[in-house]
Amino acid sequence: MKWQGRAGSRNIEDRRGMRMGLPLGGGLGGILVLLLYAALTGTNPIDFVNTTGTPTGETGPTGVPADDQQAQFISVVLGNTEDVWGRLFTRRGAPYEPPVLVLFSGATQSACGLGESAMGPFYCPPDRRVYLDLSFFQELADRFGAPGDFARAYVVAHEVGHHVQTLTGLSERVAAARARQDRAGGNALSVRQELQADCYAGIWGHYAARDGLLEAGDAEEGLRAAAAIGDDRLQQQAQGRVVPESFTHGSSAQRVEWLTRGLASGRLEDCDTFSR
Repeated sequence: MKWQGRAGSRNIEDRRGMRMGLPLGGGLGGILVLLLYAALTGTNPIDFVNTTGTPTGETGPTGVPADDQQAQFISVVLGNTEDVWGRLFTRRGAPYEPPVLVLFSGATQSACGLGESAMGPFYCPPDRRVYLDLSFFQELADRFGAPGDFARAYVVAHEVGHHVQTLTGLSERVAAARARQDRAGGNALSVRQELQADCYAGIWGHYAARDGLLEAGDAEEGLRAAAAIGDDRLQQQAQGRVVPESFTHGSSAQRVEWLTRGLASGRLEDCDTFSR
């Protein structure tokens, strides 16, 4: 990807190097939760009590260290998603409110609860933030065999896709519908929502290519990443068998299909996973 020298987003909150604090007002319940978390993770609870920190290193205009190439890359990708979705929302007569991307290490608090690195990147609708531990990208390359700039960019664009779903009201409608379903029905709705986020990531890629951000072979990196994190492949690796009714994100083939649709089309109308 041709990202060097491009402007990055200012909507980044860098919590790396910060300790996760517990306010004194947390009470006995907060202390018990802290002790349980420490017991499960093997961490020292003192590290989390009323402590804060600040990231080290000189920061650039995006708020992340100027010499942190990976964080600077993420800021450029996020900035381009803001440009692309801003244009698309303007065409529809609506303002685009970009999400904040939170960089963290290990664990951090979100409006959706405790976020941990083991969960992978995630989007939290209540606080409209994307949460990302950059160590996931090493896992994406080493464990899943999906290295490359666009593979990492696809992950960010997918989470931004969930933000678009929140802005359009789809996330709220899906949450209400899932509450009326049994577990299998809820999983099926989750799959459709995740596949649409893949398609939205493809839409961003479609316009990023027009903006001159992509190079030859970048799209293939994204497709490899989508295939690598399909539910069927992950289940086969983890348990030696595939249980389709427990899918929450879609199979490798489905994820590749919908990412490809977005890349080829660039149209939101072609990302309607709920009527197909």
